[in-house]
Amino acid sequence: MQSIYALHQSQSGNLEQEEKFLFHSLENIQDLYLVMISILTELKKMEEVFLHKSSLKHLSTPEERNPNKKFINNQVIHLLAESNHLNISLENRKIDNWQTHDDYIQLLLKEIKESGRYAQYMSNRTNNFEEDKQFVLDIFTEIIVPNEKLYDYLEDNKLTWIDDIPLVNTEIIKQLKTIKPETEVRMPRLYKDVDDKEFAKNLFRKTVLNEKELAQNYTDKTPNWDAERIAEMDTIILKMAICEFLKFPSIPVKVTINEYLEIAKEYSTPKSSIFINGILDNLVKEFQNNNTLLKTGRGLM
Repeated sequence: MQSIYALHQSQSGNLEQEEKFLFHSLENIQDLYLVMISILTELKKMEEVFLHKSSLKHLSTPEERNPNKKFINNQVIHLLAESNHLNISLENRKIDNWQTHDDYIQLLLKEIKESGRYAQYMSNRTNNFEEDKQFVLDIFTEIIVPNEKLYDYLEDNKLTWIDDIPLVNTEIIKQLKTIKPETEVRMPRLYKDVDDKEFAKNLFRKTVLNEKELAQNYTDKTPNWDAERIAEMDTIILKMAICEFLKFPSIPVKVTINEYLEIAKEYSTPKSSIFINGILDNLVKEFQNNNTLLKTGRGLM
């Protein structure tokens, strides 16, 4: 949707260039995943350095000489730090954000250590895997994810990340919830399979190359709206939905409608989802009556 919108705004008509950017932005989701997951290991590293320096102080206290290492010995963070797959991915993709911007790690570590959750966790010195896992989940969801300064940094770092943050954070939380002592933590695959990647390309191309044809399906369904009065984002959403109806026989109608209504709520005007829902409902009935809606497989209508 955003790539089609960008293509309209540029008025260049350079389909290949915008498609290349589309896939580049999709690839960047993996960079964002690595940036977010590595926060946990960088917190551990920073605290290790702090404890070591504290123990070397000339007038160190007994607590500084024999600190509680429960946080730096957290078994879940240890699994992340020791994951060959994650470390190779970080190196290959040149993810070093927190080496050059360690002030964000310092800020997050301070907030964690000042929290009641940290005090509760550190009330003893014994590491238990399930407790370690719950603690990591809690600090990730309650302190790291909501941090506004971190959010601003991510937004400024890559323009396309702003829409990917919820997706990436949800995936990390899902991973953390299912992690076990023997788990080899791996970066999730970007695409489920080859067809998944092809779908992105085909939806983009088929919508752009058939825009006039797709628009004809709804222009006479909006008698109270001049074509120029319909928000441009709404026209793109309608074209993409109609494209899925007519050119992607394996996608259920209800899935298409639900997905585009959610997109309209997020990206278009307050009343867009109601407007789009009305048009799509009418179109589905019309397509069914004239046998244009040729869906394959069970339960796809």
